[in-house]
Amino acid sequence: METRVAVMGIIVEESSAVESLNALLHQYADYIIGRMGIPYRKRGVSIVSIAIDAPQDVISALSGKIGKLQGVSVKTAYSNVTAYEE
Repeated sequence: METRVAVMGIIVEESSAVESLNALLHQYADYIIGRMGIPYRKRGVSIVSIAIDAPQDVISALSGKIGKLQGVSVKTAYSNVTAYEE
């Protein structure tokens, strides 16, 4: 199976979505390389970046599920780095 490296940029505008976001990220924990979260109190948002190494469909599924959360925006940047895993 081919995997790709990608980065997801997530902006959380509604704190009520944090629990659902964390639950989703926990479901995909096997694919997540690293995570950084920054609360930006001045603007009342949280900024989260996720580095992920997963099959294309897994990355798209996670991004789609995050994007459906109320008050959460996500953008994904894909690298050209791929690998084949069994």
